[in-house]
Amino acid sequence: MASSVVRAIPGACPAASSRRSIASGRRPSRGASVVRRSSAEPDWKTKQREQDALISVEENSVKAKVEEILAPILAGEGDATDGDDQAPASGAPPELAKKIRAATRSLESGLVERETEVRLLLLAAFCGEHLLLLGPPGTAKSELGRRLSAVCGGASFFERLLTRFSVPEELFGPLSMRGLENDQYVRQTDGYLPTATVAFVDEVFKANSAILNSLLTILNERLFDNGNERVKVPLLCLVGASNELPESEELDALYDRFLLRSSVEQVSAGSLAGLLQTRGLSGGALPTKETKDDVTTEAKLSLSVNDFQGVRSAAEASVDVPNSVVDLIVDLRAFLQDKCEPPVYVSDRRLVKSVALLRVCAYTNGRKAVSEFDCLLLANILWQRPSECQMIRDWILERLAQDRGVEQVQYLLAGLFGRACRADGDPEECRALAAEASSLREVLTTQMRSLAGATSGSLPALRDHLWLSPPDAERAAQTLGPLFSKVRRGLEKLLRECVTLEVALERNTEPHIMALLLPDYWADFIRSGPIEDVKPLGVGKP
Repeated sequence: MASSVVRAIPGACPAASSRRSIASGRRPSRGASVVRRSSAEPDWKTKQREQDALISVEENSVKAKVEEILAPILAGEGDATDGDDQAPASGAPPELAKKIRAATRSLESGLVERETEVRLLLLAAFCGEHLLLLGPPGTAKSELGRRLSAVCGGASFFERLLTRFSVPEELFGPLSMRGLENDQYVRQTDGYLPTATVAFVDEVFKANSAILNSLLTILNERLFDNGNERVKVPLLCLVGASNELPESEELDALYDRFLLRSSVEQVSAGSLAGLLQTRGLSGGALPTKETKDDVTTEAKLSLSVNDFQGVRSAAEASVDVPNSVVDLIVDLRAFLQDKCEPPVYVSDRRLVKSVALLRVCAYTNGRKAVSEFDCLLLANILWQRPSECQMIRDWILERLAQDRGVEQVQYLLAGLFGRACRADGDPEECRALAAEASSLREVLTTQMRSLAGATSGSLPALRDHLWLSPPDAERAAQTLGPLFSKVRRGLEKLLRECVTLEVALERNTEPHIMALLLPDYWADFIRSGPIEDVKPLGVGKP
């Protein structure tokens, strides 16, 4: 194509209006308007009109392609698919999420404001971990512990209340008389803790030193020393309850064995009327026998012991932990141990188990990677005193509300635009830069999808989460929703600019047309770019 005059670009040097080719061999479409030459119009003006028409055709072609690419991305952003209706990406059984939801509803039946504890109870069982319920008497801690056996249909259940005078026989079984006759110090463990699948131990911190060592081995290694033989125990989960935190240092190891912890408070004033109207024992705090039977029947139909087994190992094999989640956990421990007063100690074992729990959380939710939203569960894992739970949750919410790298992506995009201008339509260089723009688009698209449906007070990733109770999810959504909506708008703008640059590079579009497509980036480029890079742009090639 013959050289022609380009349209002047605001802010460019005067040489930008020199003659040059813009289309690199492309001709205008057949439908492009043809500018008729007036008999009184100068030749240079006619050529200028023709050049403007060609520029408009190229500009409109890029914009049309951009809209074509963005349409499915933006249309699919708000789709909230129900994970129960499709095969989970994590490889979990398709019906597992339905079973968990059904079991959750049945366990909540007859209880008021215990949604969080019920979910922690089930999650502990799926992870093969233990749950500590800490709170004053009369807050349904014992009932919560007993209900786990209803979920595990066919499981053996053991329950005991410890006192300072409790002896090992109460937990591990009496000594065998026949064994003593044969000079063997063994116990009859049938019906006691070493043979239980689910156990509830009330006032667990009343355990004395005679009980403590064997109890620790059972909780952590799932082993019991019976005489000179070490046997495996089938324990799935032990629920411990206490009215107070342990005071003796010798109980610190036992305290650390409970990965999940929950402070069980009295029913709030707003829900007290509903509690009093519930039909049940003790003013409605506990269900009647008929209600318990219904709960047990429905729960058994929902889950069995087999559903719990193998979930943790499957999750560790199939679920990834993104760097963003690892960084969050590392920063959280640094905050707790270095910036809190008094410091909150978090053992290495607890952190490793926390990551395993987050994998199970993602696996059962049907995801192949741990989400940052899953980290909200760390508020029930890392505290040493109940007052620290809310502090940890607030820190995580503040971390989640950050700008998610919008400024960094904008900086990278500005640099890519500058390199695209220096490429000056060179096909080989434009191809390489288009590949970089495509990678950046994938990053932005992933971030957009992670914020899918973010509106004020509504986040599907929180609302549909299996292990976050509705009150906890709603509080988090109310905090994050407006902030995420603002971030989403910024990401959408960046995505549009990134796709525009990618399409322009694929078409070997020259700098003066990219200036019309992305004027803000052009203005920044000519203002801050080196003069030796800016000055040649728009000057005709010899």
